[in-house]
Amino acid sequence: MIPKKVLYAAAVLFIVSSLSFAQGPAKLRKEEPPIPVDEIIQKVAQKEREFRIARGNYTYHQTVRVQNLNANDRVMGEYYVESDITFDSAGKRTERITKAPPNTLQNIQLTPEDLQDIREIQWFVLTSDDIGKYNLKYLGKEMVDEIDCYVFDVGPKTIEKNQRYFQGQIWVDDKDLQIVKTYGKAVPDIRGKGPENLFPRFESYREQIEGLYWFPTYTRAVDTLQFSSGAQRIRQIIRYDNYKKFQTDVKLTFGDAVDGQNSKGGAGSDDRKAPALDPKLKQPPTKK
Repeated sequence: MIPKKVLYAAAVLFIVSSLSFAQGPAKLRKEEPPIPVDEIIQKVAQKEREFRIARGNYTYHQTVRVQNLNANDRVMGEYYVESDITFDSAGKRTERITKAPPNTLQNIQLTPEDLQDIREIQWFVLTSDDIGKYNLKYLGKEMVDEIDCYVFDVGPKTIEKNQRYFQGQIWVDDKDLQIVKTYGKAVPDIRGKGPENLFPRFESYREQIEGLYWFPTYTRAVDTLQFSSGAQRIRQIIRYDNYKKFQTDVKLTFGDAVDGQNSKGGAGSDDRKAPALDPKLKQPPTKK
């Protein structure tokens, strides 16, 4: 996100650097896993690759809400878009906007990098194709609701020009070996020449679909972006729902996939849910 130039002079705002939701591992247990960490990482990467392919064969509904807030967390402006991620008659993945009221954001504006992060980073997938780009460090185990998870610290090995990466922590179901929770941010922030472009920390949760793969359903960010012109408080909520397996006799083709994948595959409907951060979204947990 970048500050709007016309409002630089008015950017005398509060400075709050902490998030109002969970920040990384809270009740970490320093337990060694029953198999080597490297083996866990490789199995997770393979499962994540299978999941990315499977998600490419699903339609779903997506809601993106970005708000800028004042010192009392009152909403001052909002960007809101609802869309259906589906396939056209030729089997090509497409996004159809279903609701998009006027953008009323003040002081900040979304950038192409923000939209790329929504498509690709904020539902972070660590596949066998991507794992070579990241350093992973095993931190221990932690319960996420009733799901026992391995916790890893994740960060890019190097940052290539014009590339976006994830930096933070992931929680991996110790039985399914799939990511169920993510906390961190997209990097790098862009400073120096030209407009500053800063990105919020976020927390994402997945839900298990048809007892097989964990699909992203909820992402939330509440952060204060520290621009040189003044601090900007923002809140962002993204929801993914109504997952349905796409049925067709047409061979699917993938151009610019709206959720950042270029694959195809299969899996379908709601079974077991990871905990949602928003109390209104929380579901009674289902034991494994």
